[in-house]
Amino acid sequence: MTPSATDILLWVAVPYAALGICLVGHVWRYRYDKFGWTTRSSQLYENRLLRLGSPLFHYGIVLVVLGHVLGLVLPESWTEAIGVSEGLYHAVSFTLGTVAGVATVLGLAILIYRRRTVGPVFSATTRNDKIMYLLLGLSLALGLGTTLYYTLSGQVHDYRQDVAPWFRSIFTFRPEPELMAGAPLGFRLHALAACALFAFWPFSRLVHVWSAPVGYLTRPYLVYRSRDEALGTHRPPRGWERVGP
Repeated sequence: MTPSATDILLWVAVPYAALGICLVGHVWRYRYDKFGWTTRSSQLYENRLLRLGSPLFHYGIVLVVLGHVLGLVLPESWTEAIGVSEGLYHAVSFTLGTVAGVATVLGLAILIYRRRTVGPVFSATTRNDKIMYLLLGLSLALGLGTTLYYTLSGQVHDYRQDVAPWFRSIFTFRPEPELMAGAPLGFRLHALAACALFAFWPFSRLVHVWSAPVGYLTRPYLVYRSRDEALGTHRPPRGWERVGP
């Protein structure tokens, strides 16, 4: 099937534009906005909801990413070569993917509720944060909703026959837009939402994903208060002497 101009625009131009903006944007952000490369943590403002929503979201999103890597990057022939049948693969993929997706969406919902209802956190929320939450929530909702719909309705669609090969073709620089053009609407909307999220990524707080506190493993200890009686020669003022045991 010969792809149309719209197919080439949506499934070739848009993905490459999103990846280009994501790559160049990260380089620009790191070079010119190092002090803004942060999560802009709001933990000091509220901790109860954060302790519930943050682990759900972060652990869930890690599993979601791993599931996408296995499903989109690894060809079907590879899993069959190690003895994993398609039936077993889809059963495990649906079960674990649904659990991870629900945990991620629930965690994100708690974080958004916290950001909207806790005054200091809401005051610290920028327009950039709102766009980020919108794109992230839309992408997650479309992915989870599409998976549940096509599985529970009995209209099982094997995305490893069209979506996954299209995804790999983008990175091998031999795009096959006709594959994605023939995929169900839910998968196409999910892919476009993901492209928008990746294009916006370097300009949001999501850049903290690429930061790891490796330096903490080798940095010296920070001494905030010493219990050594011999340290210092300054005599404390009256009333501030050290209390004995």
